Amino acid sequence: MRAAAHAMRRAAPWLLALGLAAAHAAPASRPPPVPVRADKIVLVGDSTVQAHSGWGGAFCARHAAPFLACLNLGRGGRSSYSYRAEGSWELARRELRGGGYGRVWVLIQFGHNDQPGKPERSTDLAEEFPANLRRYVDEARADGARPVLVTPLTRRQFRDGRLVDDLAPWAEAIRRVARERQVPLVDLHARSVAAVQALGPVASMRFAQRPATPELVAAALQGTTAEAPPAPAPPPAAADATAPLRLAFDYTHLGGAGAEFFAALVADELARAVPELRPRLLP
Repeated sequence: MRAAAHAMRRAAPWLLALGLAAAHAAPASRPPPVPVRADKIVLVGDSTVQAHSGWGGAFCARHAAPFLACLNLGRGGRSSYSYRAEGSWELARRELRGGGYGRVWVLIQFGHNDQPGKPERSTDLAEEFPANLRRYVDEARADGARPVLVTPLTRRQFRDGRLVDDLAPWAEAIRRVARERQVPLVDLHARSVAAVQALGPVASMRFAQRPATPELVAAALQGTTAEAPPAPAPPPAAADATAPLRLAFDYTHLGGAGAEFFAALVADELARAVPELRPRLLP
């Protein structure tokens, strides 16, 4: 008996070590983590959407929360017709169909370059423009994405102290298509008109890409904005690439302050129009 007890005492440290090793080798089972897939927003539109001249860059940089990928495909000078004709919409559709994301939204804003005076890109307001918007909506849905229509950002020109709202008919056409197709609407036009009218012709000049000249400020102080001088023409070889980055004063395009201001309006309107997106947006 004494020999057996002695043998057990000698074996005890080895048995303890084996038990500890087994405990480390076979941890208690636990459920796998629940996967959280990121959502995605694609921005489609003209120079008032694209980075460096519109609100889109600031929106993606400041208002897309973690787990919300944001891709800005705004292109300067494009209308609802020319954006598709040049192939930019097909590029956007590839992004809408790309797998791996939980939900994909596409924000679509046109109107500025659909207005008359630009024969190679303008569209008929009564028929062609709304038909183009319907097609964008239908194709986005066919790709599994969730379209959101955005009314155009206002220009900041004044006459006798009142904002010249020349984009109102295009904004109303977008609202009608949104109702027809039951699409969420970000009414940037209404929000920007109210904001710019409240600021007035002088204060709203700070939204431009460059400061206004003293002559332009003097005119605005009288309540009527003067025509801004044209931006210097870029070299011919680089015209298409650099023209939207005007970096000159005008009443349409946005510098840093304007981009941040109107991107915040878009984020606020989007959270209202698409409540399920609210947790993915930063105010």
